[in-house]
Amino acid sequence: MTQTPPVKMRGAFLPGSSKTELREVTVPTPGHGEVLLRMKASTICGSDIRCIYREHLGKGPEGYQGVIAGHEPCGQIVQAGPGCRRFKEGDRVVVYHISGCGVCNDCRRGYMISCTSPVYRRAYGWQRDGGMADYLLAEEKDLIALPDELTYLDGAQVACGFGTAYEGLEKIGVCGNDAVLITGLGPVGLAVAMLSRAMGAQKIIGIDVLDVRMKLAVDLGLCDAVLSAGADNVQQVRDLTNGYGVERAVDCSANSAARATAIRATRPWGKIVFLGEGGSVSFNPSEDLLHGQKTLYGSWVSTTWRMEELVERLVRWNIHPEKLVTHRFGLDEVDKAYALMASGNCGKVAVCFDEELK
Repeated sequence: MTQTPPVKMRGAFLPGSSKTELREVTVPTPGHGEVLLRMKASTICGSDIRCIYREHLGKGPEGYQGVIAGHEPCGQIVQAGPGCRRFKEGDRVVVYHISGCGVCNDCRRGYMISCTSPVYRRAYGWQRDGGMADYLLAEEKDLIALPDELTYLDGAQVACGFGTAYEGLEKIGVCGNDAVLITGLGPVGLAVAMLSRAMGAQKIIGIDVLDVRMKLAVDLGLCDAVLSAGADNVQQVRDLTNGYGVERAVDCSANSAARATAIRATRPWGKIVFLGEGGSVSFNPSEDLLHGQKTLYGSWVSTTWRMEELVERLVRWNIHPEKLVTHRFGLDEVDKAYALMASGNCGKVAVCFDEELK
């Protein structure tokens, strides 16, 4: 039976001054092909901090248009509008956080993140209302079914961070033959470590500058060795790999020195993928890449079909992304949630509702 939501709800907005504003807004009504979700978990991404929370730096796809924040939403459908073909009231779902036009070449490949329509591409929490509210209006085509074995907090991380990590690892192909280097142990880097282990990597090496994140990687058993970022990192990684370097490297830091380390600490014929947004890098193409026959990939979020594949594999591997969540807040404490995430002294930070808060 269709549930009747309240008329009003709370939603968190980001004015761009390292503050949040909790406002009362009208609960939307789903139209054709749309659903209304009762939010259960909405996690905070580093890109929210980088481009919106401190100040509004983003342009184009990262341009914030004064909407309800939060692009990592997971919840339960309470109303389904006319024309929905797959999902119904009561279903547990992850929201792929970019709603594309659906008909351009990138959308047809499943990469709505790269939708080329300047009119119809709208990201949740950036150009259309996101998950930092009691309810969320979403398009059915943007939904990923959440298996019963996974929590809503697991699903919220699939919406962006874990989906991004999985896409990058699939591009470079991680297996039991590989030692993996991860530069940057924020939530995406920790997700890469967790997934690399599940995919069979025998040695995982992490590098970061923050003690709290290095400790988390060790305490959760995600990395076999953790190095403090510094000028000796390339040699340290080679020492840990019998002088060869790693077969696979993933940069999640967006730091120029760390990116160069990822390239140089990879052995000949190895593969590197950049996931971290922003920043720059400087390296010698011949010495650092070409002569070693290395391959460098860029990867941006993921596809809808890979996210469906990921939630299935999370169940098969019996791993739970929610283990990376170090702090949970209710919506009334959303200001504390963003401030903590901006400090970096944490793992993943989540705003939770109902059973996920309890």
